[in-house]
Amino acid sequence: MTSGARPAVEIYDTTLRDGTQLEGISLTVDDKLRIAEQLDLLGVALIEGGWPGANPKDDEFFERARSELDLKVSELVAFGSTRRARGKVDSDQVLANLASAGTPAVCIVGKCWDYHVTEALQTTLEEGVAMVADSVEFLVSAGKRVLFDAEHFFDGYRNNPEFSLSVLEAAAMAGASTVVLCDTNGGTLPTDISEAVEAVAAHVDCDVGIHLHNDTGCGVANALAAVQAGAVHVQGTINGYGERVGNCDLVPIIANLELKMGMRALPEGRLGMLTSVSHHVAELVNLPLNPQQPYVGASAFAHKAGLHASALSRRPDAYEHVPPGLVGNGTRVLVSEMAGRSTLEMRAAELGLDIDGRVLGDVIDTLKRLEHAGYHFEAADASLELLMRGAAGWEQDFFKLESFRVSMDHRSGTGARAWNDVSVEVDTEATVKVWVGGERRVAVGEGNGPVNALDTALRSALGDRYPALDNISLTDFKVRVLDTQKGTGAVTRVLIDSTDRRRGWTTIGVSENIIEASWQALADSVVYGLLHAAD
Repeated sequence: MTSGARPAVEIYDTTLRDGTQLEGISLTVDDKLRIAEQLDLLGVALIEGGWPGANPKDDEFFERARSELDLKVSELVAFGSTRRARGKVDSDQVLANLASAGTPAVCIVGKCWDYHVTEALQTTLEEGVAMVADSVEFLVSAGKRVLFDAEHFFDGYRNNPEFSLSVLEAAAMAGASTVVLCDTNGGTLPTDISEAVEAVAAHVDCDVGIHLHNDTGCGVANALAAVQAGAVHVQGTINGYGERVGNCDLVPIIANLELKMGMRALPEGRLGMLTSVSHHVAELVNLPLNPQQPYVGASAFAHKAGLHASALSRRPDAYEHVPPGLVGNGTRVLVSEMAGRSTLEMRAAELGLDIDGRVLGDVIDTLKRLEHAGYHFEAADASLELLMRGAAGWEQDFFKLESFRVSMDHRSGTGARAWNDVSVEVDTEATVKVWVGGERRVAVGEGNGPVNALDTALRSALGDRYPALDNISLTDFKVRVLDTQKGTGAVTRVLIDSTDRRRGWTTIGVSENIIEASWQALADSVVYGLLHAAD
């Protein structure tokens, strides 16, 4: 089937409005502008920017968007509501704000459940229909493409289908390009979605869309069911951000439409941006992306069992439902105590290492021994790579540790915490002795803890020799106690996340001494960063 013959589904992203209702998300105007740029890069058809007039942030966004957003593919949409009950469109401030927002399209929400009209709006059903028709007609006459969001449609359709359909019919006759059926409470299941969408598509003379929440965990399934029943417009958010448990997730919806259902959801050639845009947006909203996120998560195409890896080495499609490169992701072979020879052979090939059978056997035995001791190499690819390179005969020559020492002074004074009027101050100092190119170097570093002090001291010892260290920074530090029954004498596992502004990596250390475990992970991080500095 040629791309021109594929049915098109219009993708409408509401991350900048509905997505921000997720607990923990608070976007600045700059954040919203950057996310809009990513959505345009992905190629979604419509980007809902917010509700003009609702708050200063949204007002600033629409004002700055006029000069700062250069959208190549997407169109910006302003969101609002219908006129008030018993009000007039020409004096309604919400409609005036929509008309002057500077966007080619607007989306207005209106009541489609008779219960809400009579109880929440305290008006008649006839007035509820008129509010929708008048508002759509007003905005169409202002030169806008108008989309109508039918709030609580599925609840209303179950209770009084005649009224709900009359609202949609009024919006369509007034000039709405699309009536969007909203599962506002998120409680509808796919079979009910299909039946309702099919009925609406046969009733109205305009496009039918869908707006879904994920309260039953069926958001993605509901969207696909709606498209199969006749919807040609899907509203959702990147990564499923949204109120309560979230909106339907556009990431798997887009991938499923394109790769499973043969429908065009993005411009040609844009699907490969899906993973990078998903991750970029996650960074901008400051929430870690779920590694099990379908299609784009770090674990979406990760294989751990030796049997899987063995099959993958011969037929990549044996355990992958689609080629991961189609969505911009990649296959990852995780190495753990479950690893077999094929797993390690694939990993070695990825690294360009020539490891013979005997060495592979030694590496497998070492991995099993270390993982039994508490190491977790599938979470620390960088330390795994250094281990495999060492087995192949490589030896890092960036520095050789002679010794390190960490000291801490704890005294009464002026500190951050006061308990019973007693405040404390803690100073941490580390001394590192290393050999660099035959030269013995001793450096002292101070920090707000032992890891920070060790990091400072090591950088002081190496910095003038390796300028690339300036670009390497630690981004996260995680500690896990492995055998809690031993209390303060337990073995600890330390994971350190690092970046060089181009890539990120994770290293690991394990010891009964948390400072020793931290040093192992810290040293691996620096070695790995220097090793790949010239890549």
